[in-house]
Amino acid sequence: MVKTIILGGGCFWCLEAIFQKIKGVLKVEPGYAGGNLPDPTYNQVCSGETGHAEAVRLEYNPDKIDLENILDVFFSIHDPTTLNKQDMDVGTQYQSIILWTEPQQKNIVQEYLSKITKNYKDPIITQLEKLKKFYPAEDYHFDYYNRNKLQPYCQFVILPKIGKTEKDFSGFIK
Repeated sequence: MVKTIILGGGCFWCLEAIFQKIKGVLKVEPGYAGGNLPDPTYNQVCSGETGHAEAVRLEYNPDKIDLENILDVFFSIHDPTTLNKQDMDVGTQYQSIILWTEPQQKNIVQEYLSKITKNYKDPIITQLEKLKKFYPAEDYHFDYYNRNKLQPYCQFVILPKIGKTEKDFSGFIK
């Protein structure tokens, strides 16, 4: 059985690179979700006028990793208390959002959020919505980190997050 959930929490290059390393995650696809413009482009999303988040569509095997473990990783690699900002990335496309594909996921995420609220000084502002449509990103965004490891953004933003994930979630690394 394969399940799908969409996560947005900063740059989709970071999310993709990290979730590609997680056992039980079968496929990670960067794209756009949560907005109001059909078939948006990267430039349109970056303009802040579409409402879309940079996000990843995760296909996962719930027999190998459950949604709570995916959420543990997700919330460890982004700040769910900042509006439209992650690290040095600023803009509406960097919003914290979870888009569920089945009602059971919504319930799991709601329970999870209520449990972790006490771990944060500021309120969690992660949006939780039913997925309406996911638009895959342009081809050059796919597998970005693995194709561009020497780029400064990959070295200074993505690589440290990968290192933290590998340390904190060693039991879940492929």
